[in-house]
Amino acid sequence: MRRLRSLVNVAVAGVLLTACSASTAEPDSIVARASDTGSLIVGTQFDQPGLSERTMDGRVVGFDADVARFVAAELGVAEEDIVWREVLPSKREEALNSGAVDMVVAGYSITDERSREVTFAGPYFQTGQDLLIRRTTTFTGPDSLIGRTVCTSRGTTSAANVKRRLGKLVKLAEYPRVSECVTALIAGRVDAVTTDGAILAGYVAQNPELVTLVGEQWSTENYGIGLRKGDTDGQAAVNAALRKMIDSGSWRASLERHLAPSGVEVATPPEIEGP
Repeated sequence: MRRLRSLVNVAVAGVLLTACSASTAEPDSIVARASDTGSLIVGTQFDQPGLSERTMDGRVVGFDADVARFVAAELGVAEEDIVWREVLPSKREEALNSGAVDMVVAGYSITDERSREVTFAGPYFQTGQDLLIRRTTTFTGPDSLIGRTVCTSRGTTSAANVKRRLGKLVKLAEYPRVSECVTALIAGRVDAVTTDGAILAGYVAQNPELVTLVGEQWSTENYGIGLRKGDTDGQAAVNAALRKMIDSGSWRASLERHLAPSGVEVATPPEIEGP
């Protein structure tokens, strides 16, 4: 009886500790929202094979999806209580700050410009911008595309990098989704698609006989989890969850399952910044 009473006391203490932790968080923090509602709205993309892709049966699968699930679980939200919402690259900051989503996990590169509008946790993954081309062409890098049409997603760092490096030397086509760029590439309407290599590798795996990567990364992209601006409590909690995912081996296992088959190198995770 004494042992049973002790176990009950320990369990109650754990519940009280969790409740106190949530109650001390800022009211608008993702920590408080997860505790108060038992659910989270995750903004992601549905067309990035290997990272976040919605399957025919409605599931969202990939490395980013696994990261979101792990973080949600650490915040006390079960997988079945996650609401997945597609957020286009050009609408991510708006979705966060309007409350349409609670966090964005979507190949979301941390930049100084974006950090003025949202708070980032992480980084949890590093990649670089590359080029996807048809196998029938012989482009060797961005400078070989002068006078050609390059496609990327609107509102991305990839679009900004093309403008900064090549300016008006190329014609830039900006579509809402990178999958639309890939369709245009295969159809011959554009000459190359540019975005992060980790994203493009998934399309190579889907269409190996049609497209290939140039293999020259010409930027460094650090993926972070986007939170509402000023949510330092959420930033600390999400960073703790990311460190736990890495230390437990779940981070590497997810990369090996979702991205390694596409040729993405499973390297050492970047150092997580902040609290």
